[in-house]
Amino acid sequence: MKKFIKTLLHNLLLAFLAFVWLVPIVWLVVTSFSAYTGMNTSTFFPKEWSLAQYKNLLFSADSVAQFPNWFKNTFIIACVVCVISTAFVLMVAYATSCMRFPARKPLMNAAVIVNLFPGVLSMIAVYFILKTLNLTNTHLGLILVYSAGAGLGYLIAKGFFDTIPNSLREAAYLDGASEATIFWKVVIPMSRPIIVYTVISSFLSPWMDFVYAKLMLNAGISSQWTVAIGLYNMLDKSLINTYFGQFCAGGVLVSIPISVLFVIMQKFYVEGITGGAVKG
Repeated sequence: MKKFIKTLLHNLLLAFLAFVWLVPIVWLVVTSFSAYTGMNTSTFFPKEWSLAQYKNLLFSADSVAQFPNWFKNTFIIACVVCVISTAFVLMVAYATSCMRFPARKPLMNAAVIVNLFPGVLSMIAVYFILKTLNLTNTHLGLILVYSAGAGLGYLIAKGFFDTIPNSLREAAYLDGASEATIFWKVVIPMSRPIIVYTVISSFLSPWMDFVYAKLMLNAGISSQWTVAIGLYNMLDKSLINTYFGQFCAGGVLVSIPISVLFVIMQKFYVEGITGGAVKG
């Protein structure tokens, strides 16, 4: 009986937390299908249902709502950053896991210490550096910001590479393979889970970021904004009564690519995390 009560209380707590977590998401989704353009808090479910918010957001762009442009900008930035960041992370992880060189451990310790500090502490310095180089209010500058320090997040990938048997690399050395050949033809083919994990993590960072995007793209040119800035602008007190329904629709549309990516890659994503946590 004691075990049953403990299990029941545990499940009730999980159900309550799930309910609290899901209520805002459900409200966002149902509000996006409302015929009312503003914020309606009188009822949870809309009295009139409509697809007008999605239609206006996707096919009736104006000076305020340019969602297709924002989506395209964010997607391009996220894809470029994903490729660069993934390459940096995998190369740094391979170097620290499979190669031995002077100052290897001090460099690893320094990287861990730097990662302990929030990235926002350096954003003012980063902004003025990019401003000096005339890279503010450009997508190139934003790509540099997101991808420049990606290699510091190498620890999970390194932990995964540590699980790959040394005998495979030693056999390749005996056959005359170079480090590049071993990396591309021996290690990478065996590292699909950690590659998927790294790709998803690298894609999510620019896709969901607001702080750095708002700081860098500050000229007020809405066609250059990312999705996060554009949707945030819709919540201005002078616009919210007209664009809140479109804001909810935009929130739903932004979550779809990420949800599909997670569903497809979930198996490899979990294997990457658990595999990278075995050794450190």
